[in-house]
Amino acid sequence: MPNRPMPIFPEPDTQAFWDATKERKLLYQKCNACGGVVFTPRQHCTNCGARDLQTLESKGEGTVYTYAVVRQNRQPAFADLGAYSVAYIDLDEGFRMLSTVVGVADPTQDISVGQRVKVDFEQQDDGEYLVPVFRPA
Repeated sequence: MPNRPMPIFPEPDTQAFWDATKERKLLYQKCNACGGVVFTPRQHCTNCGARDLQTLESKGEGTVYTYAVVRQNRQPAFADLGAYSVAYIDLDEGFRMLSTVVGVADPTQDISVGQRVKVDFEQQDDGEYLVPVFRPA
C-alpha cells in the first residue's frame, strides 16, 4: 500500500480513531443526549450539538452506497495504484464512511451499489497507523 496522506498528529478529534486502527478497530460515536450516530469523530453531536458522546466499536459491516473508479491520478501517493475505487460505505450501525473497496480483480466491473462489504485495515509503507478499507463480504 502506498503512503496515503495522513492527519498531522496530535489531532484532538480523531486521535483515538487512528490509535484504534492500530488494533484493527473501527470506531464511531453515539450521542447520549439524542441517540444520534456521529462520524467522523468530533467533540459534539452533529444532530443536537450536545457534547455527551460515547465511543463505540463498529462491526465493520455495511453496503456500498455509491462509488467511482479513479483511472488516472497525478497525486504521487496514489500514482502507482492504477484504477482504484473511491466509495461511500453505509455501515450497519448507521453512519456513512468514505473509503475504498479493495480485493477485487477489476474495480470497474467487480463493485456494485448495494454490495455487502466488511472492513479491513491496510498498512502504509512507512506509517504506524492502519487505513480502514473495505473488501467484499
